[in-house]
Parts: sequence; C-alpha cells; structure tokens
Amino acid sequence: MLFFKKKKIPLNEFFPQGFVDIHSHLLPGIDDGAKDLETSIALIQKMASYGIKNFITTPHILGDVYPNTPEVIKRKLKEVTDELKRRNLLDISISAAAEYMMDEKFTDLIEKAQLLTLKDNLVLVEMSYFSPPINLYEILFQIQLKGYKPILAHPERYNSYHNNFEEFFKLKRAGCLFQLNLLSLTEQYGKGVQKTAEKLLKENLYDFVGTDTHHQMHLELLRKIATPKNLKNIEQLMKSTTNRFGK
Repeated sequence: MLFFKKKKIPLNEFFPQGFVDIHSHLLPGIDDGAKDLETSIALIQKMASYGIKNFITTPHILGDVYPNTPEVIKRKLKEVTDELKRRNLLDISISAAAEYMMDEKFTDLIEKAQLLTLKDNLVLVEMSYFSPPINLYEILFQIQLKGYKPILAHPERYNSYHNNFEEFFKLKRAGCLFQLNLLSLTEQYGKGVQKTAEKLLKENLYDFVGTDTHHQMHLELLRKIATPKNLKNIEQLMKSTTNRFGK
C-alpha cells in the first residue's frame, strides 16, 4: 500500500505578492517575542525567505507586565531598521504598532487617544484567553467613540467562546474586526482552537490574517499551513490584508 503526503505549496508561493504581516513580535527585548537584535534580524530574514517582506510588528502593551510606550516601541523599531540598512536588507519594510490588552490601563490610554494604530484608525486589541473583561462591550464602545476601529487578535484562541459561538457574532455586531492567527490552522494552540478557526472561516467572520510570530519555532510550524486546502480557505483574506495594509 502506498501512502501519500499531503501536497505542500512552497511558502514563497503561498503568500500573495506584497503580503503584509500585521501581527508579530519582532522588536528586541520588550515583550515575549524576539529577545535581542540578532534574533529580530534572524526572524525577519527567515520570514523574508518565506516571501513575507512587509511587517507592521505589534509588541504587547500589557499592564505592568509589558508597560511599553510609543517612545520605547519607536526606539526599538529604529534599532531594527538601522540594522536592516547596515546589513543592506533594503527590500524589507517594517513599521510598528502595538497589541493592546483590554485591561484597566488600556482604558486610560483610550482616554488619551494616543494609540499606536496598524494603519489609519485600526488598532489591534486582545483579551484574556479564559475570561473576557466584564466591561468588554463598554471598552469596545469607548475605542470607537474615540475614532478608532478595533481589530480583535486571534478570536479563535478565546477558549471561553468555544462553546458559545454566538458571542463571535455579537462581537462583530459591536464593531470588531477579526484577525486570524495563521498558526491556528495547525494544532499549535490545540485542536479546539483549530476547529474554532475553521468554523469562523466557514462563517466568513475573519477580516485579516497575521502570523503572530514570536520565535523560530513558530516559523518552523508556519511551514505546515501551506496546503492547497488552506490556500483556498484564506487566499482572499491574505489578499484583503495585503490590499488594506500595503503601500
């Protein structure tokens, strides 16, 4: 009996021309992503070999755990861009926004209306995987009242919603856009997350995609997504992401 492996597509053919990764943790030493400048550059070079050369990287801003400020983020971004130029990696485009945890400190930032956006008024937000904030819908309202549009990072990873799918529709009605983590198409975060991602795709609830790359292991796992089935399911989402966030 013959056994056939699932057909794979080279990653540099899987991603559309000019694809923009809108969710990653590539700035050195300020969250749980790249630990130093050398690691930052190594991650970027590896992703470039996959055909991803445009980045809006999104370090965490999370209470006292990652109390990053726009000034800190911009300084770290300059370190990376300067090093890319020094190494003559001139085909790489990288800017920075942030991934905001919707907590008490975030509500203070909303009031100041000084959020780092992905582009225009689009801001990347997240919440606890196990329990959404009690005032979640109030926070979403406040975000939009200040003129921003929330993009909820990896909605498929919020375990508390896995058995209450109507909550996803409720979030969409409240004005949330959804960003799929590409690794959620694998078993990286567990089968429950993978199944939820597939269901959200089937219901056409996603708006954008991102890698959410933190380290080299994520990039090794990313190879698994390049199948004809996945391309069929997310090709339009990848193009929409590229069109919205590209130059």
